[in-house]
Amino acid sequence: MDVKSTLAVEWWLTNGPRMAEGALRIALTVVIAVVVRFLLRRLIDRLTRGSGEGRKPRLLKPLRERAPQALGVLVSERREQRARTIGSVLKSMVTFVVFGVAFIQVLTELGMNVAPILTSAGILGVAIGFGAQNLVKDFLSGMFMMLEDQYGVGDVVDLGPATGTVESVGLRITTIRDTNGTVWYVRNGEIQRVGNSSQGFAVAVVDLPLGYGANLAEVTDVLSRAAKSATAEEQLAKDVIAEPDVLGVEKVTPEGITMRVTVKVRPGRQWAVQRALRAKLMPALEDAGVSLKA
Repeated sequence: MDVKSTLAVEWWLTNGPRMAEGALRIALTVVIAVVVRFLLRRLIDRLTRGSGEGRKPRLLKPLRERAPQALGVLVSERREQRARTIGSVLKSMVTFVVFGVAFIQVLTELGMNVAPILTSAGILGVAIGFGAQNLVKDFLSGMFMMLEDQYGVGDVVDLGPATGTVESVGLRITTIRDTNGTVWYVRNGEIQRVGNSSQGFAVAVVDLPLGYGANLAEVTDVLSRAAKSATAEEQLAKDVIAEPDVLGVEKVTPEGITMRVTVKVRPGRQWAVQRALRAKLMPALEDAGVSLKA
C-alpha cells in the first residue's frame, strides 16, 4: 500500500465515523422536520373542517362568531372561508418555523456559526418590513378582522370606501358588491371603520309623508293597527322579532309631515320588511281617508 492510500485510510478512520454520524444527524433532522410539518398541517386541516353539515369548524369554536343565522346557507360558506383563511396562515407559520429550526440545526451540525446568519436575517427582515409596510398593515388588519369576525361572506357592510354585500374575505383584500352590481376590492389596511347591517338585529324604518290636514291621533291609531296586522302575517312574521312601534312625527317640512314606524327584524331583512310594510301602510292610510303628501 502506497503512502497516499495509507493517509486516506488513516483520514477516514479518524474522520469517517464523525462525518457519518453528522450526515445521519442531518438526515434525521430533515426527516423529523418533514414529519412534524406533515402532522401539524394534518392537524390544522382537521381543525378547519366542520364535523358535519353546517357544523362550526373546531378551530372557530374558541373564537367569537357574529354570523347571523338569517344568512342561511351563507353561514356555512362564511365559516368555511374564515377557517380556511386562518388555517392557511397557520400552515405557513408552521412551515416557516419547522423548516427554519431544521435549517439552523443543519448549519450547526456542519460546524457553521449561526449567530451572524441570524443577525443578518433579522436586519433583512426589518428592511423588508419597512419596504412592505402597506402589505404588512393589510395582512395584520386581515388577521384581526378574521379573529374578531367583524364581518364575513353575506354581510351587508359599509367600509367607508364602498358599501355593499361581502362576497369574499382575504387577509389582504375584502371584495364587496354594491347595489349597482359593481365589485369593489378594498384593502384591509385602508378600512378605518366597519358598519355591519347583518349582526344581532336590524331595524326596519318606514317614513310616511302626510299632508298638513292629517289628524295625527287618527294616523297613529291607523298605523299601529295596520302595522301589527301586517307583521302578524306569515310573509313578515318569520322576519319580525318585536312588535312595531309608531314613533310619531319624525320631520316637519314646508311640504308636509313625515310619520315614522319602526320594527325590529332579523339581521339583513330590514329592507325587505320595509318594502312590504310600506306596501301595507300606505293603502291603510288611504282607506282611512288620511291625506297623503303629493
